[in-house]
Amino acid sequence: MNRIVVFLFAMISSRRLVAALAPTAGGNRVFSRTSFALQASKPSGGGRVSGAVQDQNLLDKTTKQDSPQQKGRPQLDTNPPKGTRDFYPQDMRLRTWLFDHWRAVAKSFGFSEYDAPVLESEALYVRKAGEEVTTQLYNFVDKGDRAVALRPEMTPSLARMVMAQKGGLPMPLKWYSIPQCWRYERMTRGRRREHFQWNMDVWGVAGPEAEAELMAAMVTFFENVGLTAEDVGIKVNSRLVIGEVLDSLGIPEEKFAVTCVLVDKLEKVPIEAIQGDLEELGLDRSVVEKLLDVLTNKSLDALKGTLGEDSQAVKELSQFMTLCEAYNIQNWILFDASVVRGLAYYTGIVFEAFDRRGELRAIAGGGRYDKLLETFGGVQTPAAGFGFGDAVIVELLKERDVLPSFESTGVDTVVFAMNQDLYAPAVGVASVLRKAGQSVDVVLEGKKLKWVFKHADRIGAKYCVVVGADEYLNGEVAIKDLSGGAQKSVKIDDLSNWVSDEQ
Repeated sequence: MNRIVVFLFAMISSRRLVAALAPTAGGNRVFSRTSFALQASKPSGGGRVSGAVQDQNLLDKTTKQDSPQQKGRPQLDTNPPKGTRDFYPQDMRLRTWLFDHWRAVAKSFGFSEYDAPVLESEALYVRKAGEEVTTQLYNFVDKGDRAVALRPEMTPSLARMVMAQKGGLPMPLKWYSIPQCWRYERMTRGRRREHFQWNMDVWGVAGPEAEAELMAAMVTFFENVGLTAEDVGIKVNSRLVIGEVLDSLGIPEEKFAVTCVLVDKLEKVPIEAIQGDLEELGLDRSVVEKLLDVLTNKSLDALKGTLGEDSQAVKELSQFMTLCEAYNIQNWILFDASVVRGLAYYTGIVFEAFDRRGELRAIAGGGRYDKLLETFGGVQTPAAGFGFGDAVIVELLKERDVLPSFESTGVDTVVFAMNQDLYAPAVGVASVLRKAGQSVDVVLEGKKLKWVFKHADRIGAKYCVVVGADEYLNGEVAIKDLSGGAQKSVKIDDLSNWVSDEQ
């Protein structure tokens, strides 16, 4: 009996399949998964149709009752994670413009680009000097039980890469990079939890020639994007200043780095806020007050009077200032003994670019870090560099109204076929134009000519090439100049020459 039922069911199913594939009155039936599904879902001649095929809620009925489909899917938050950004095409054009400027300056100074993983060992950033960067890490333990972190800065990665070569890299080394960096910190204007940063570093040069070269590159960028010394200044100091003061007060060298980190905080908080930390170091208030007295110096001559002419810090800063005059960037530079920078690994000259109006936080900063490699177990190697974030400089360029518009997509020509039969020739025309050096947008679907012109205007195209039936029969296309409105016919064989004439 069971065999008879199975046979009858197979016969009924076969007839339905044949009916679905049978020719229609208008010609042969075209079979596809979609058409067959639609055919099967329609009642035919009153015959019984499977309720499963007709039921549009079949998926919900066959899913477990505690599934998201039954409970209702949660609404997707369309915002990126707090402190991060989406880059829509217009934003990407701005970012690319900025990166191109950074790369152009770095290359003009003879620097080579490098990169490293955004994910690094957590140990690369954990230092015992009270740095904020240690408490701001995006860190976690991965599936291999390794403590890792998203890089908050690039310099430690560079140090790791230099160490990995075990002295095999030719010195001096002049490298640059544009990494994405991550810090879980309080957000303010121009400060995000992720940002891109232009890094330039010189390794193997012990004198201030390295810092002066870096400073000249930074100033070149400012000038290239339309900023002047009236917009931006660069404060300069040396960590040797603090070192000499601490030495004169009998403070041991091992307390140097952490003292610099604490002093750097005094710009943001009163001395009472760090009094406990200072006492833990064995530094009483009189020591800090002596430091603050020195750090209020705003001229190199005044510092010379305090530290004496034999001061190594004064000699180094004087040589640096002389080099800045040689680069003709002295108008951008000013001495400020209060600048110490917050990273513990700085050892010599430090500097910080700032908005002269005082409306924005530091634009860029850096300095000498001769002992960084040594802290990782390597050989002490002289090094200096800077980091330059993307967020603050964009804010400054907007404030000064020198940021270009990025509404235009950069498309030169829109190519449009008047009907589907002419689409293949239109693609051929676009290929010719692209090979001739143009950026070309082909209209991929059937549209009205009015829509095409509006689209071309919206994306900022310069020309619209229309492939029409009559023109194509004559081996021509119609080209409309969207800026002036003039229109002319051009032979398809002459399109390359037309592009050359228009450039």
